[in-house]
Amino acid sequence: MGRKHRFVSVLAIGAVALAGCGEAPDDDGGAASGDYRACMVTDTGGIDDRSFNESAWNGLLAAAAASDQLAEPANVSSGAEADYVPNLTGYVDQDCDFILAVGGLMAEATAEVAGANQEQQFGIVDAILPDHPNVYPMQFDTAQAAFLAGYLAAGYSQTGVVATYGGLNIPPVTIFMDGFVDGVAHYNERNGAEVEVLGWDKEAQEGSFTDDFVDQAAGRALSEAFVGQNADVIMPVAGGAGLGTASAPGAGEDYVVIWVDVDGCVSAEQYCSTFLTTVVKNIPDAVQQAVLEAAGSDGLASGSFLGTLENEGVSLAPYNEFEDDISEELKTDIIDLQADIIDGTISVTSPAQPTG
Repeated sequence: MGRKHRFVSVLAIGAVALAGCGEAPDDDGGAASGDYRACMVTDTGGIDDRSFNESAWNGLLAAAAASDQLAEPANVSSGAEADYVPNLTGYVDQDCDFILAVGGLMAEATAEVAGANQEQQFGIVDAILPDHPNVYPMQFDTAQAAFLAGYLAAGYSQTGVVATYGGLNIPPVTIFMDGFVDGVAHYNERNGAEVEVLGWDKEAQEGSFTDDFVDQAAGRALSEAFVGQNADVIMPVAGGAGLGTASAPGAGEDYVVIWVDVDGCVSAEQYCSTFLTTVVKNIPDAVQQAVLEAAGSDGLASGSFLGTLENEGVSLAPYNEFEDDISEELKTDIIDLQADIIDGTISVTSPAQPTG
C-alpha cells in the first residue's frame, strides 16, 4: 500500500471568537423568513474547530433553510468554561426559542440554566440531562464507527503501530478511543497480527491528551512522539487541537490521519491528502431534526436522539484520496464488520457509551 508523498502546507487555524468572554451574546441574526429562532453556544473549541462545534452550527443553518418557520440562527463562542452560564443566560434574555449547548463539558451549566428556566427549550450535544425535560439530548455511539476505524488502521499500517489521543479525558472523547482500540484488537485476533496501539489503555481508561480542544502545538507534539515510536496511523479526538496532527510536515508521508466528527476532506479539505478516513458523528442531521421538531411542537420537544451505525447517526467516511491504497479485502472486511455490528453479531462496548 503506497503512501501519499505530497507537501501539506502548515496553516495555523485558530478558533474564531465571536463574542467577549463572559459577556451576554450579541444578537447577530436577522429574521430569515420565520420567527422561531435557534441560538447556539459553543464550548471552548470555538465555532471554527472543523469538528463538533462547526458541525452543530451547520445543523442550525440547515434547519433554518428547511423551514419557513425559522429565523436566521445565532451563535456565540465560549472562551472559557466560565462563559457557559452567562452565554446560555444571555440567549434566554434575548428570547431565543431553542438554545443549543454543544459538548458534554456544557452539561453542568446547561442543567443550571435550564433548571432556572423550565419553560425554555434547550438542546445539548453529547450529554443527557434526565432531570431536565426541557433539554433535548443528542448522543452518539461513536465507539461503533471507531471500531471500524481501528480495524482499518490496523490493516493499513505498514509498521504495525497505530496511535490515538484525545483533547480531554471525558466520555465523548474516550468513547472514540475505546472503539478504536477494540477495532485493532479484533483485527489482531482475526488475522493473527500484533498491531500495537499507542496513546490509550482501554482497561485503565488512561492515555494521551492535549488537555484542551484548541492547542495545535500540543497535538503536533503528541503526534511526533507517536511517530518516533513507529506509529504510521494516528487518530486525534481533539477538535481543533487535532489539526496539529494533520498539518505537520510528516502528515501524509510518515503517517496518515483518521479524523473525527466531520469528514476531514469536507471540513478541513486542505489536509485531505492526509486523511485515511473519518469517524463521522452526524451532528448536523441530529441538530436539524431536533430544532425542526421543537419548532413544530405546541410545547417542549420530547424524546432524544442516539446516533448508531444502524440509523447512520455515526459512520465511517469515504476513503477519498486513499481509495486506491486500501486493499479490496480490507474494504470488504469493513463492510462485513459494519453489518455484524448492526445485527448484534459483534458487540462494541465502552464505559463511555450513552445511556438513556
